[in-house]
Amino acid sequence: MSTTGRHGWRGLVAVFWITSMVEGLGVSQVFALLPSQLSAMGVPDADRLSFIGLFSALLFVLGMPLVPLWGVWADKYSRKAVIVRSAIVEAVVFTGMALAREPWQVAVSVLLIGFQLGNTGVMLAGIRDATPRHRLGTVIAVFGASGPVGFAVGPTLAGILIDGLGWSVSGVFALSAALSLGTGALVLLGSREVRPEVVPEGRVLTLAFGAIRGVLGDPAVRGIFLIFGTAFLANQMARPYVPVVVEEVVGRGPGLASGIALVAGTAALAGALLSPIAGALGDRIGFRSVLVAALVGGAVAIGLMPIVAGIGGIPLLALVAVAFAACTSAISAMVFGLLATEVPAERRSQTLNLVYLPLYAAGIIGPVVGSQVVKLGLPAPFFLGAAVFLLGAIAVIRRARATPRVLVRQADAALRHELHELAADTTDDLPLK
Repeated sequence: MSTTGRHGWRGLVAVFWITSMVEGLGVSQVFALLPSQLSAMGVPDADRLSFIGLFSALLFVLGMPLVPLWGVWADKYSRKAVIVRSAIVEAVVFTGMALAREPWQVAVSVLLIGFQLGNTGVMLAGIRDATPRHRLGTVIAVFGASGPVGFAVGPTLAGILIDGLGWSVSGVFALSAALSLGTGALVLLGSREVRPEVVPEGRVLTLAFGAIRGVLGDPAVRGIFLIFGTAFLANQMARPYVPVVVEEVVGRGPGLASGIALVAGTAALAGALLSPIAGALGDRIGFRSVLVAALVGGAVAIGLMPIVAGIGGIPLLALVAVAFAACTSAISAMVFGLLATEVPAERRSQTLNLVYLPLYAAGIIGPVVGSQVVKLGLPAPFFLGAAVFLLGAIAVIRRARATPRVLVRQADAALRHELHELAADTTDDLPLK
């Protein structure tokens, strides 16, 4: 419960929304500007595509093992401190990107992003505890749009500053560093601590591993996490190469940043706006039905990206990117919907703290696989990503068909348990001879 009750939840959500949006803004600029930055550093084209994939994987290498710890530290000591920590690390990362002059310096800066991860689940948990129950669904949906909006604003702002005002890539990252420091101050001074209803007790490592075992030991959560990770795996195989596809169309130099902004920024913004529509469809026809449609649509869109770029140029590529972003946003919305309806109440806090764990794992594996597959040609990561999306859709369909059998087995087990208890009670009531 919040130290001030629930009356200040609107301000809390506003502060967390801005914080999450600025984080998405900066990280999206890393993805968008990394190919241009490596080219400016003289990395040969033969090595650049592999570097892009490998460097993208570094974002999650340090972050994934720390995610359970951040959740425990936040619940045990201070959610606010964990969120401020993330903003400070963001500022360090973007400053490192601004000052980098060699590829290894870029690699170190990207690697440090791992220390800033783990704050989104903490903010979600805080919002859940501070927001009135009848507003919770809407508020979480609004907060969920903050990241996609940041991913839309980041490349767009970079395009304006670089192509419109003549800024350098370093200047863009320096501005993101300043904005991150601003969000740290905003959380520190403009929000109040929100404590969980039950504060965990015990050693941090024991609590962290216990949370992982508790969450992943639930078959329903494990299946949803697997689907979420599969979708993100497919996305991460191809997403680092979207700026390169744009570069193939418009060339290097003036106009490249604006082209990337049009494709990546427009797609991210459309995804944020269309996410509530996906939620409404899920309520009407079922989360799994929408999830399957989104996975199939994502497969088609990601497979078309390298093809349409050479046919219709940037406008058609941007249109396909919008369709892809809408599908990925729908996937996320349906996953959160399934978690909200299928996870027992006593494990929801742990699950929210760890909800991005499969994404971080996929964020490491996907770009590494992409960096190797791209050696077959630029379209290869996109085609492989499409195949993985389709595998995810098949998995959801098979899981949906298996669910009734699981429910029957659970009902049978419950009935046997009740009969056993009834027999035991009857035996106890018999007179002793």
